[in-house]
Amino acid sequence: MDSPAFRVVENEWIVLADGTRLAARLWLPAEAERVPVPAVLEFLPYRKRDGTAPRDESTYPVFAAAGYAGVRVDIRGSGESEGIIDDEYSPRELAEACEVIAWIATQPWCSGAVGMMGISWGGFNALQVAALQPPALKGVISLASTVDRFADDIHFKGGAQLSANLSWAATMLAYQSRAPDPELVGARWREMWIERLEGEPFMLEEWLSHQRRDDYWRHGSICEDFASFTTPALVFAGWADGYRNTPLAAVEGLGARAKAILGPWVHKYPHFAWPKPRLDFHAVALRFWDRWLKGLDNGAEDDPQVTAYILDAPRPAPWRPQDPGRWVAIDRWPGAARTAVLRLTGARRLLPAAQAGQERQARLLIASPPDTGVMGGEYFTLKPGAEMPADQRADDGGSVVFETEVLNEAMELLGRPVLQVTLGCEAATALLAARLVDVHPDGTATRISLGLLNLAHRDGSAAPAAMPAGEGVEITLRLDACGYRLPPGHRLRLALSNAYWPQALPPPGSAAITLDLAAAVLTLPLLGDHKTLDVPEPADPDPLPRYIEHAPPATRHAVERDLTAGETRYTIHEDTGAAEHPQTGLTTRQVRDELWTLPLGDPDRAAGECRWTTEMQRGDWSVRTRSVATLTCSAENFEITASVEAFEGDRPVHTKSWRRTIPRDLM
Repeated sequence: MDSPAFRVVENEWIVLADGTRLAARLWLPAEAERVPVPAVLEFLPYRKRDGTAPRDESTYPVFAAAGYAGVRVDIRGSGESEGIIDDEYSPRELAEACEVIAWIATQPWCSGAVGMMGISWGGFNALQVAALQPPALKGVISLASTVDRFADDIHFKGGAQLSANLSWAATMLAYQSRAPDPELVGARWREMWIERLEGEPFMLEEWLSHQRRDDYWRHGSICEDFASFTTPALVFAGWADGYRNTPLAAVEGLGARAKAILGPWVHKYPHFAWPKPRLDFHAVALRFWDRWLKGLDNGAEDDPQVTAYILDAPRPAPWRPQDPGRWVAIDRWPGAARTAVLRLTGARRLLPAAQAGQERQARLLIASPPDTGVMGGEYFTLKPGAEMPADQRADDGGSVVFETEVLNEAMELLGRPVLQVTLGCEAATALLAARLVDVHPDGTATRISLGLLNLAHRDGSAAPAAMPAGEGVEITLRLDACGYRLPPGHRLRLALSNAYWPQALPPPGSAAITLDLAAAVLTLPLLGDHKTLDVPEPADPDPLPRYIEHAPPATRHAVERDLTAGETRYTIHEDTGAAEHPQTGLTTRQVRDELWTLPLGDPDRAAGECRWTTEMQRGDWSVRTRSVATLTCSAENFEITASVEAFEGDRPVHTKSWRRTIPRDLM
């Protein structure tokens, strides 16, 4: 809605060089045509008309009131934009983003300076587009993103395939099957919709065809050439999200060009994320934009390079409203950081190196139950009912664990723990999962950090190699970044398993791993020199607009172990509910159901099935899609299928299906 400070252009067409029209929503300061202003672009496939409307309407009015034009653009083949999407972060997508930036810079309301921001997809392509150095792009804010598409995205982790690889492919299949809004595109809506349904890809085909870190994944990974990235960047992440490594990786790679902020949050913007405390994202972003888009001398370039929330031993729960802790700032990362080196002993203890020599070293076997990992939560904690890691004791019971003595003084961590160990495996590959765990005085166990390694990827993912049977090999496993305080009276636990289902799919054979503890070392990143900050929460505790609710949302996550069938099942049900935008009259709803099955006697046959229903309705007009995507494993192959059915009212209008067998490549 318009205000005295700005006006909203509900839909503006941006015509690309090939004639394709992209749909944009604009927030323009009232005097922008007379006194041009910088602009902030968000370039996404998530539908400005309905999908991201609540968060857009919480942010861009604030930016406009502060003298910035907001430009929210749907990428090709999404929302009301024409054409067909080809992939995530494709060369065409990034080139078109550069076209859009050039278009923005030449508009009469724009000063010629453009910033780009986004969370997740928009955070990814903001960094990737900045690496292409479009002349008008002066700064980027990236949240919940990556600098390395193979190592730190939703597809693979440590060379292991994440179940989220299928989940996200199914999500995109459902998202891209939705129709444009006739109120904006007119009578062409049906033609555009059918073209979209006929042409949309099942992206898992492409993703699973690249099981190594090849040129497909190197594209868009800015870590390939940090030196050529010259744009100032502000990079956020949340400890409760899968994308927690990027801020520190960005400042390590980009140096003074990047600032990092890490909070306790799931995969959401910090001004409305959980767990609390929240952060006033609008104020932080405007300080950044003022410096790099308006050129104001506000000292933002001298802000601490890393600002992080140090969790103070939160109790584990799948959903936490608030995490205890404190904010700290490090002027230059890593600065005077310190480490603690602990040895793994045959008595299953973690001891300082000087003490560990007194204990007999040993060889230990890791042979976990195949469903070890069911308390690991989701990699991608997106929705309001997202599942964070719960009490780790059930998973610890299937793991080989090493523990410190009860701590006499607090231990504070910030950074990425590193495990170095010699191990052996009789199969071509196996999975090693390593978790750092805070053991509370009553035994409750909170996961601090997770690391996964497909042992065939032990020397890198570009050219994986089978394990040498009967030989010990030295491996280094970097666990995820963490910011955590263990109080006195707690213990630190390292839990090692050769399974982490359902988050990671089992490798063929689920082979046992032999640990040689003679030189096994865990290096912990201790919080070094820092300042404690007072970071106020946003003034508005409920910044998202309220829409008209016609059906309430619902979420359910469950684990079932069928003792008769010898099978463990993990299910997710998420229903957004039906909500109507009060200005557009458009009602939308999405329902997701996932089923993951693991035969305990034959984990090679692990399988996943993801079903989605999407609905859009206004008055007598209604459309609906039903999609299903599956992944079935065997020792040799991945079998993937998908289908989409589309309905106008109750009348079927289109159907499409996919089926493909993809050989496993040491995966």
